[in-house]
Amino acid sequence: MSFEANSMPRRGFTDRILRRGPLEAIATTIIAVGVVMLMQPFFLTLYSWSFATTLFGTVMFMIVSKVRE
Repeated sequence: MSFEANSMPRRGFTDRILRRGPLEAIATTIIAVGVVMLMQPFFLTLYSWSFATTLFGTVMFMIVSKVRE
C-alpha cells in the first residue's frame, strides 16, 4: 500500500486568496491607508480622496466578514 506525500487536495490560487483572513487584511490595510491620507498635511488630492478610501475599506470589510472561513 503506497501513500503519496501530497495526498491532500490541491487548492487553486483563488481558493487561497478568496478567504476571510487575507481579504480582511487587505480591507484593514485600505482603511489604514485612508486614515493616513486623512491626516497628512501635504497633498490636497490625497486628503480629498481619504474619505472615499476609508469608506471603501469599511464596506469591503463588512462584505468580507460574511465570506467563508
